[in-house]
Order: sequence, then structure tokens, then C-alpha cells
Amino acid sequence: MRAKISYAVTAAVLVFYFVLVGSRGVMLIQSGTVLTVTFGIAVLILPVIGLWFLWQNTRFVRRANQLAAELDAEGGLPVDELRRTPGGRIDRDSADEVFAKRKAETEASPDDWRSWFRLAVAYHDARDTPRARKAMQRAIALHDGRPVRA
Repeated sequence: MRAKISYAVTAAVLVFYFVLVGSRGVMLIQSGTVLTVTFGIAVLILPVIGLWFLWQNTRFVRRANQLAAELDAEGGLPVDELRRTPGGRIDRDSADEVFAKRKAETEASPDDWRSWFRLAVAYHDARDTPRARKAMQRAIALHDGRPVRA
């Protein structure tokens, strides 16, 4: 729950920032000189790109949470079998063992979104965020029946 609140607060702050920057861009455009209009347009592009990234990320998180809820309802969520250090951090060797199992499961059924979801969790536990995101994107695409890019 804390992660959702943190995400919502961060998104709200970003939207506020985008509105603030966008208003400055509009003011520059309203000045009417060639230079200020050019800068105003450049300043307006940044919030548009930021809002697009925020929207894409929010969509991704919502879809991943929907898959997690569906997998949980089926009883297929990965069980946390990772050993932890006394400080609570995941033991690297333990994460590697679980990752090897998840990778073998995914290689055995590459068209199953459930195995890709569990592989994404294993990547996340191994602190490989880029691959975790790609695996989750593949799970979402397979679940939705969309073509999957290699």
C-alpha cells in the first residue's frame, strides 16, 4: 500500500510540475517575439513528453497489478522462497536459484503469460529491473493476445 501512495504522490507532484512548466511556456508564447515563442514551444514540449511517459508507466503498473490479481485468484503467484540476510535483504545465491527455476519454466512454456510474470518477479528479486520490465511487458502482451516482439 505504501508503494501505491508513494507512486500517487510522485505522479501528483510531476503533474503539478508539468502544469507549472506548461504555464511558463504559454506565457513565453504570449510575449509574441520570435525568440520567446521559440522558447515557449520548446518549454511546452517537455511537459508533453513527461505526461506521455507518466501515462505509459501508469498503464504498465495497472496492467501488471491486474495480472498479479488474476494470478493470485488462480493461486499461481510465486511463493517467496528467498533466503534473506539478517538485515532483510535478499540473499543473492537464493535469488539466482529461484531465477534459474523461473527461467527454465519460461523456456518450457514460452507462450504462457504466467511463466513470464513469474520470471519478471525473479528478475526483480535479482535486481535486474530492465529485464524485469521487459518480461512483464511480454506477460502483458501474451495475456492480451497481442503479438510479442522478440
